[in-house]
Amino acid sequence: MSSHISNPTETSPQPIDDSSSSSNTLINVGLGERSYDILIGSGLLEQAGTKISALRPKAKCSIVTDETVASFHLESLEASLHSAGIDYKTVILPAGEATKSIDKLSFLLDELLSHEIERGDLVIAFGGGVIGDLAGFAASVLRRGVDFVQIPTSLLAQVDSSVGGKTGINSSYGKNLIGAFHQPLLVLCDLDVLKTLDPRQFKAGYAEVVKYGLIKDAQFFQWLSDNRERVYNLETDALVHAIQTSCSMKAHVVSADEKEHGVRALLNLGHTFGHGFEALCGYGDRLLHGEAIAIGMVLAFQFSEQLGLCEKGLSQQVEAHFIAAGLPTRIQDIPNYQEFTVDALVDKMRQDKKVERGTLVFILANAIGDALVYRKVTEDQLREFLNLQLSGHL
Repeated sequence: MSSHISNPTETSPQPIDDSSSSSNTLINVGLGERSYDILIGSGLLEQAGTKISALRPKAKCSIVTDETVASFHLESLEASLHSAGIDYKTVILPAGEATKSIDKLSFLLDELLSHEIERGDLVIAFGGGVIGDLAGFAASVLRRGVDFVQIPTSLLAQVDSSVGGKTGINSSYGKNLIGAFHQPLLVLCDLDVLKTLDPRQFKAGYAEVVKYGLIKDAQFFQWLSDNRERVYNLETDALVHAIQTSCSMKAHVVSADEKEHGVRALLNLGHTFGHGFEALCGYGDRLLHGEAIAIGMVLAFQFSEQLGLCEKGLSQQVEAHFIAAGLPTRIQDIPNYQEFTVDALVDKMRQDKKVERGTLVFILANAIGDALVYRKVTEDQLREFLNLQLSGHL
């Protein structure tokens, strides 16, 4: 871990050049006084300084990033802030899910305090979902709350974790169990940064794109089936459509249910299973979040079929799509899955945030594009299903 500091010479904040953003796609997350924009387009790193200085004139910034993102893109962001006359300092953390820990949170908070970040200043979360969640949570508790900007650098973060204000860290008991709702002031999704994304990470992010089709938009799922290769090839129009559709759906859901008391829970399709797998794998490279969610979504459709909620065969369609996308679809695809037991999985799943008074709550499906919150699963049903999965009989 390191802390990098830069103090540019003082210049006047520059106005936003509207012509540079004419090709950007804008989505608004409607939350009253806390509403904010998501910008999707190319070249947004170069525009970040002018947009941030217009949003919060004369504010200091602390960039929070990881070693991988820093090696590719930090220089561009720092140059943009410098040219806009923004006083900034940078904290560089290790890459990987293990960084979402109480130890790294403590380190980060000390660094931000050493930067003398005040309530009127900004934290910039510059990275994937790990950095966005960690930096956002740090901002939520620093001086009882400072504002932050999301500049997501992974597909998963651009379509999901950077939007909606969920921030937090992991616990040995489960995923994202320590955190807060803290909405950003702005989300900048620069398409260009995806060109340096590791292919495995890109595929993992694609799983979250597919999720939006599965929960609420069967036509989008079909579009992805027809255009997945174009998305994978980073064709601009296909990539923008995939990110815009995902962000628009999430913005709509968040606007209706910010604190996840109702419809927002649908965004957790596959996550009850997936988070259990991640916890048992120790939050490392053994199983990426999007990979766990891909498996979890296939299992959610299989469980829905077993419970009689949807017609037989839908899970095969979902699984075929993920297989074509190069994603795992079965527990047996997880390295050393033989270490898993039903007891251990159920124990981790009981720590799921959707548990209500000890009762497991699942996001299941009536059809592709028609997910539902289901509260009638018994532990016996779950154990039978997991036994069949672990034995390879389902």
